[in-house]
Amino acid sequence: MSTAKAGDKVKVHYTGKLTDGTQFDSSAGREPLEFEVGAGMMIKGFDAAVNGMAVGDKVTTEIPAAEAYGAENPELIIDVPRTNLPPDLNPEVGQQLGMSQPNGQQVPVRIREVHEDKVVIDANHDLAGKDLIFDIELVEIA
Repeated sequence: MSTAKAGDKVKVHYTGKLTDGTQFDSSAGREPLEFEVGAGMMIKGFDAAVNGMAVGDKVTTEIPAAEAYGAENPELIIDVPRTNLPPDLNPEVGQQLGMSQPNGQQVPVRIREVHEDKVVIDANHDLAGKDLIFDIELVEIA
């Protein structure tokens, strides 16, 4: 029986959870996730867990933050004067916004704090700094 290796296109079903059991994503009810093993398309720990699996194998893997979305970067937590926000925006903690970079690329950010004169935004990935648990089932090696 062949096993998944670097360069193989694979399809997997998965459920992602935080260490407290909170589910943040799943392929249940959708098509399986397709990616190329070892191509950098997936977080490092997920890719490593699939490498060596055979079709039908199921695994639960714990992925430390360093092999997932990395540590939270304090440089990506930024104070923004309220005068820089659209006048019709009513900022709320947890609200998602898009911030334009100098090159015009949009970056998703989340409001962490709201003050009278500023808001504190966070451009870290929502899962940065978090250890993750994935239940993975390999359904196809192409």
